[in-house]
This record gives sequence, C-alpha cells and structure tokens, in this order.
Amino acid sequence: MTPARRTVMIHPEAPPKPPTGQPCNGCGLCCLYAPCPTGIVVTRRSTGACRALAWDEERSLYRCGLLHEPRRHVPWLPAAWTRRLAARWISAGSGCDADLQHD
Repeated sequence: MTPARRTVMIHPEAPPKPPTGQPCNGCGLCCLYAPCPTGIVVTRRSTGACRALAWDEERSLYRCGLLHEPRRHVPWLPAAWTRRLAARWISAGSGCDADLQHD
C-alpha cells in the first residue's frame, strides 16, 4: 500500500533531510509534518505543523522552541527544567528518526 502524499510547507533555505539515524540538522520536516508527543501536550495540537517549531533565520534551520525558547511555550516551569525534559522527551541527540521522504 502506498502511503498518502501530503504537502508540507518548508522554508526554501532549510537543509535537506538527513538519512535516518544521522544527527538532526534542523531540516524541520518531521515537526512540519506533525508534532511529536511532547509538542502535542504542550501546544494542544495533534495535526499539522508543530506550533513550537521556529525558523532560525541567522542559522537557516528549524529549531524546537521547547529547547530554544522554553519560557515562550511553558512559562510556568523553569526554563532549565523545560529544556531538560524536552530534550529527553524528543530524544534530542539520538539521530533522525523521521521515516519521511520529500520531493
């Protein structure tokens, strides 16, 4: 069965998606496709692009707002706690796990 095609709007300067298992490079494809479980809890949105995803103009890549702007998304927790929990929950540093292809 062929997976359904879906249009995802991605910044034209975003880096290409790395191969599965390689380090995240900020391409944003996974978060633009759908929020992760942590993003769902924090943003209360389960479909479409994650509202916590932010484009970093200076570095030309996407960033998880829970890691880079925690007070903006979870103002009731200390920023260090939010960063630590988000890094663990999104498995930061363990490599790309998005089994997505783009044209």
